[in-house]
Amino acid sequence: MSGVLDVSAVGAEPYRVASVEQDMSQDTVIDVTVETLPDIARLETIWKELEARAPHSFYLSWLWIGTWLRHLPGAAQPHVLVARTSSRIVGLAIICRRRAWSFGPHARARWLLNETGDVRFDRLFIEYNNILAERSLADATRVACLEALAHHLRYSDQLVLSGIDPDFELAACRTAGRAGLLTDVRADDTARWIDFAKVLQKGGNFRATLGRNTRQAVSRAMRLYAERGPIAFRTMEVTSEALAAFDLLAELHQARWGRKGAFANPSFRRFHEELIALGVPTGTVRISRTLAGDQTIGILYNFVHDGRVYNYQSGFLYERDGRLKPGLVSHVLAIEDSIGRGERGYDFLAGSAGHKSHLANTEHSMKWIAIGRDSPERRIEAKLRGARRVLGTIATNMKEAVARRADQRRSPTLH
Repeated sequence: MSGVLDVSAVGAEPYRVASVEQDMSQDTVIDVTVETLPDIARLETIWKELEARAPHSFYLSWLWIGTWLRHLPGAAQPHVLVARTSSRIVGLAIICRRRAWSFGPHARARWLLNETGDVRFDRLFIEYNNILAERSLADATRVACLEALAHHLRYSDQLVLSGIDPDFELAACRTAGRAGLLTDVRADDTARWIDFAKVLQKGGNFRATLGRNTRQAVSRAMRLYAERGPIAFRTMEVTSEALAAFDLLAELHQARWGRKGAFANPSFRRFHEELIALGVPTGTVRISRTLAGDQTIGILYNFVHDGRVYNYQSGFLYERDGRLKPGLVSHVLAIEDSIGRGERGYDFLAGSAGHKSHLANTEHSMKWIAIGRDSPERRIEAKLRGARRVLGTIATNMKEAVARRADQRRSPTLH
């Protein structure tokens, strides 16, 4: 790849870090550059070569990244972050630059990791975001990349890291501190998931591990649905069937959420239609229907990576009878199916939907942070974010309280 950017904007200087491959008395030089995006087909070869020797999340797989690059909005300015040692590529990420107006007299540059800065397009919502890094040098490579970016931010620039896990957040915060920069938490959420090892330790019966009210809610809903005919959980193995199910998922989702729904954005749908077409044949994308008789009551759109299922999107048939739980039933059946396949876990990703806390047996935080220098504009933005977060929490708590009271009137047990 060629076309290194001006190093006054983003560094291209080598960073010397202790190698985990060699004796600790020796050093490995990791050279970090941000380069113009080459032909996507060429990047695909490079990315897949590194992917084969790098532990990573689904969101750093070429399936996600390559599809994402092919659907970028025209205003996006993508570049490739490249880390090399001895001419071997050991780290890769996509960095987008976007100018954004704040409270100061000038627009600031935002450097975003595997995101565009276009709010509508970024509703694709990346999580477990990180830098793709070779296993043997993963920690050192990520530190080198973060330092290269942080040390060369101009006065008003920001480095934006969205959907990162606690380990990467810690590395980013330490890097910011060494560079004399401040870290602002733009959003803080919790990713809940089911660790199947804990289920297997208790005998392997997932429903038996649930709380009493949850078990009763599932059993009652299953009995009511069974009155319509046999309950079935079916994974769409053929791409055309998966796309048809995705169409129904979109209808159900929008019926529930309207203009706030993900499918209000046309680019969201086009992106996922390609992702499904590419991922279903390999089993990396898993779309399933839950049926009661001939009626579809739920559709789950999941990703499968390294033995772990990620629940990305869903559509459920909600009815007036609050005892019917299409989401709860669909997820329980999907979890049991995944356990039967010998997989390791089922991840609900970030978000506070009620079923997640009732079904999950472990969790960790997920953060959206911005790194930059202190300034009056940054302090104003931080205060506004804090106020908005407080108001959002109050609104969410009020909605949940109203929903709980409504459910209690319909049923004495679990929502």
